Amino acid sequence: MGRQWLHAKRAIVNNKKGQIVGKLVKEITVAAKLGGGDIGANARLFAAVEKAKKASVTRDVIERAIHKGAGTGGEKTELTAVTFEGYAPHKVPVVVECFTDNVQRLAPEMRVLFKKGILGTTGSNKFLFDHVGIVEAFTTAASPDLEAAAIEAGANDFVPLSHAENDDIPSENVSGARFLCDLTSIHAVATWLKGNGWTVVTSEMGYIAKQYPELNDEQRAEVGEFLHAIEDNDDVQRVWAAFR
Repeated sequence: MGRQWLHAKRAIVNNKKGQIVGKLVKEITVAAKLGGGDIGANARLFAAVEKAKKASVTRDVIERAIHKGAGTGGEKTELTAVTFEGYAPHKVPVVVECFTDNVQRLAPEMRVLFKKGILGTTGSNKFLFDHVGIVEAFTTAASPDLEAAAIEAGANDFVPLSHAENDDIPSENVSGARFLCDLTSIHAVATWLKGNGWTVVTSEMGYIAKQYPELNDEQRAEVGEFLHAIEDNDDVQRVWAAFR
């Protein structure tokens, strides 16, 4: 049989990487379309570009996506940002952010994916989340004062962050934190952290649940499977859920 299993595994990994890069390029394009191509003045674009850099997306690809979205290149984007709200099994609130070139195709796909949950109407559950800027970072400094760092950076709140919660954070000899800020402050917070000995691993706009339902192991497995199925859709950009 040889090493066919290994080639199959590599193909799956490569396809997944290609899917991730495609989603990141879409995000940059839509961010530039909505807020213009100036990274310094467009918090959403800044966050999207930072994520793309972390995923090793080349500068040429990033710049083409910005020009396409901003309409300053040879072609314009036909992508539309669409948000779906609903509930995973066991009444776990979910917000699904999508970028698509065919809303009429995407809507029925979402209905199928939500067959084990509830696909709500616009405004059905966003009140259960805070829409905030999220900057995740780590430092090798011994016993850093996270509260002082949050204040200096201009963040509104912070929580310690472990390797298990974000595997871009090394598991040893570092202190990680998630800084929450206003949507317009993502760039400023990330820039301050970078300039003061922190390594930023995530900077994005997101939805943080205000409360998390209590679930047993079987229920958690069911919700996790449901969320993974939604995330695998090519048009789905980000899935936010009251689930941890």
